[in-house]
Amino acid sequence: MICPFCRHDDSRVVDSRPADDGAQIRRRRECTECGARFTTQETTLLNIVKRSGASEPFSREKVIAGVSKACQGRPVNNDDLALLAMRVEETLRATGQAEIEAQEVGLAILAPLRELDEVAYLRFASVYRSFSSLEDFEGEIALLRAAPSNPASNNSLVKNVVEVNSAAK
Repeated sequence: MICPFCRHDDSRVVDSRPADDGAQIRRRRECTECGARFTTQETTLLNIVKRSGASEPFSREKVIAGVSKACQGRPVNNDDLALLAMRVEETLRATGQAEIEAQEVGLAILAPLRELDEVAYLRFASVYRSFSSLEDFEGEIALLRAAPSNPASNNSLVKNVVEVNSAAK
């Protein structure tokens, strides 16, 4: 590590501590040449490769923004969304890859969102998977009924879908 004071290219680590819930490591360093001390922060990179080929850093805020639209009007609070975004990031980091396709981010969102709220899951899946007909919705609802994650929310799911179907007619 280059010393920011004398530009010498050698320093020793005096202290290391985790920061940002373990996502970063703060290191206190001392220059072997001038003796000055400085702090560095190390983070692992997780980049998302978009369909266009462009790459950008993973953002929990973007996950929250995308999912919050699906959760509009549902009994989901900001803490639930923050936890969901954290779970998505952990899932993506667990792959061990530094670059993840944008498609995989959407897939990583689906499972925790279904556990959080099945109506929000159905809304998100309908956009993410490009549902184009009522049959697409019916197929997804059949899958939800076959393996319910939260029986109490199934009633609200069916009620909401019936309302959507009635409004579409």
